[in-house]
Amino acid sequence: MSLGVLLIEDDKDLRTTLRQALTVEGYRVVCAASLADARALWNHSTPDQSLDVVLLDLGLPDGNGSDFLTELRARTQIPLIVISARQLDGEKVQLLDLGADDYLVKPFDPDELAARMRALLRRAA
Repeated sequence: MSLGVLLIEDDKDLRTTLRQALTVEGYRVVCAASLADARALWNHSTPDQSLDVVLLDLGLPDGNGSDFLTELRARTQIPLIVISARQLDGEKVQLLDLGADDYLVKPFDPDELAARMRALLRRAA
């Protein structure tokens, strides 16, 4: 069974590109375009649809991804990588302190994202 990825990204083109790239890498990708979508997918995942890693954008149409990070960390230690165009060091530090496992600034190479995911999943195993 392939590893499940919850991709939370509101940019449709980037979401499509990342979904395709990660699918080629062998991941099963579930996508959300908003916090509401992400919460619904997270709360309704079943054991055969388990999620193994979260990729989280910060600027979402219905709120800040950091809110989802805080909610998630109250319930689980699932590996989570923030993917954002925001480059302020202080914000990166704050999100890492809130529980993000990694932070990748857009634009990035999908191969780098896949490598970071592999490294993170190795450590989490």
